[in-house]
Amino acid sequence: MLVQKLASAIIVAAGLSVSAAALAQPAPEGRYHETHDEAVECASHNDNYQRCEVPWSDARLARNLSDTQCVRGENWGFDRHRGFIWVDKGCRARFIASGTTQRPEYGNEWRPGPEWDHRFSMTCESTDSRQRFCAVDAGGGGRVSLERQLSSAACVEGESWGWNRGGVWVSRGCRATFTIDRRWH
Repeated sequence: MLVQKLASAIIVAAGLSVSAAALAQPAPEGRYHETHDEAVECASHNDNYQRCEVPWSDARLARNLSDTQCVRGENWGFDRHRGFIWVDKGCRARFIASGTTQRPEYGNEWRPGPEWDHRFSMTCESTDSRQRFCAVDAGGGGRVSLERQLSSAACVEGESWGWNRGGVWVSRGCRATFTIDRRWH
C-alpha cells in the first residue's frame, strides 16, 4: 500500500513537472493570444518610432533584446486607450501583459492625476548638425509646437524638427524651445 502511494506521488509530480515546462515555453514572436503568458516583440528599427497593437490593458518589459537599454517613458511606453506598445530610439524588447488581458472600455481605465494635463516648455538642440531625440511624453491627445528658434540654422517642422508621442527630434543644427501641450486624450 505504501509503495502504491509513493508510486502515485511520483507519477503526479512528474506530470506537474511536464506541465510546468510546457507553460514555460516562450511565446511566438510578434503574436499574441488571450493570455498573460504570451509575449509580443516590438522593435524600433533605425531608431524610428514603432507601435505594436496588443489586446492588453497594460504591458511590462519581459526581456530587452537590443543593445539600447529600453526604459519605460523614455524609449518605450503603452497607450492604454488605443491598446498599443510604442518603442523608439533603438529599443527592441519582448513585452508581456501586465494587469488584465483585455483592455477595459474607455472610462474604466487607469488615468494620471489632473496635474498631468498641462502645458510646459523644453529646449532641444541638434549638436554638430546631428539628429537628437529629446524624450517627453506628450500623451495621446498632446501636441508639440515650436515656441522660439534659438539657432541660426532653420527649424522647419518635418525637415529639421518633428515630434511623436515619445518626444521631440531635431537635426541640421536646429536648436529651439518647444511648447509641449500634454494631454492624456
